[in-house]
Amino acid sequence: MFFATTINYLDRTVISLLKSTLEKEFSWSETDYANIVIAFQVSYALGMVVMGRVIDKIGTKWGYAIVIFFWSIAASSHALVKSTLGFLMARVGLGLTEAGNFPAAIKTVAEWFPVRERALATGIFNSGTSIGAIIAPLTVPFIAAAFGWKWAFILTGATGFLLLIFWFIFYDIPSKQKRVTQEEIDYIQIDQVKAIDTDTAGPKPSLPSLLKIKTTWAFTLGKFLTDPIWWFYLFWLPAFLKSEYGLDGTAMALPLAMVYSMSTIGSVFGGWLPLYFIRSGWPVFRARKTSMFIYAVCALPVVMVQYAGHKNMWLAVMIMGFATAAHQAWSANIYTTVSDRFSKISVGSVIGFGGMAGAAGGILIARLAGKLFDHYKSLGHLETGYYIMFFICGFGYLLAWIIMHFLVPGKRVIEA
Repeated sequence: MFFATTINYLDRTVISLLKSTLEKEFSWSETDYANIVIAFQVSYALGMVVMGRVIDKIGTKWGYAIVIFFWSIAASSHALVKSTLGFLMARVGLGLTEAGNFPAAIKTVAEWFPVRERALATGIFNSGTSIGAIIAPLTVPFIAAAFGWKWAFILTGATGFLLLIFWFIFYDIPSKQKRVTQEEIDYIQIDQVKAIDTDTAGPKPSLPSLLKIKTTWAFTLGKFLTDPIWWFYLFWLPAFLKSEYGLDGTAMALPLAMVYSMSTIGSVFGGWLPLYFIRSGWPVFRARKTSMFIYAVCALPVVMVQYAGHKNMWLAVMIMGFATAAHQAWSANIYTTVSDRFSKISVGSVIGFGGMAGAAGGILIARLAGKLFDHYKSLGHLETGYYIMFFICGFGYLLAWIIMHFLVPGKRVIEA
């Protein structure tokens, strides 16, 4: 799951690192680039709902394999396009197929880990989002400089096919995995509770029935408010470094690697902290909610990134790294609010619906960013657009935590 998530994010990040090159080749404005980002996010949002149901229906082994195969084809296909419309279509294909990663991964965690360990397991595989974002600036600009931008898409896309070989060799669900003992099966189920939607042996609940549950909406609104912030970092951080500090191409490799290295630490730490609380005797609900509040507060300093880093780029890099670490810690826990409270047969569906909401929020923030940056660039004050965007990024998590707190305020035991 870690390697799949790493490749997933490597493939989607390539375009942000080639933004300057592609802007010159295809004469893109900031709004054109935003529209291409939006095309990915719209298809990702739709794909989340579809892929979540597909993964629940056909299972993790074949479901994960299918989406990896098709997103690798879509990623490589960027090298074939010859127009802005071609890029839009390639991004649509990539968004639809990459949407299967998180429903499959969270469902796999629910199948393989007891409740108390799921946040840490999620934090570990979710750190692949940061590692992918680290590998990209350390490889893509150099590939593009040596062989051309098309090869950057081809070579990164091809890594998914290699992963598939190992997936089929090593992976299966616990009940079919010959190397798993009954003792291990018992451990996986050690703190299993009857989930809020249905017993795992019952029929798969419909999406409308899942939408009647407050926890579904708590997760969905949390994703809607916070996923867009990660999308913004992912697609506009290279542009910010160029605008603020004049970095471009290979020059931004080290600062971006530093930012996403810190986010990797945040992802793993974010999964470990609630486990520490649980082992200290805290209820799962309290441990999860307290951890998420801490991460929401840790996201706030990014509102000062331009002021604090005006004369010192590395201070700005550290602040952005701390902000991305806070996001990844938050992300590791918001996913496990689903696997904590829903049965294994419907985890993919709920994750898919929430992921769709997160992608929808990403569409809005991309549209906002494109319009803001074009407007303030025309006035010669592009930095004002970034001030506004970083303010949104800083306070989004705290707002999401408050909403989730009031939607699911209690710590009652989940009922069938």
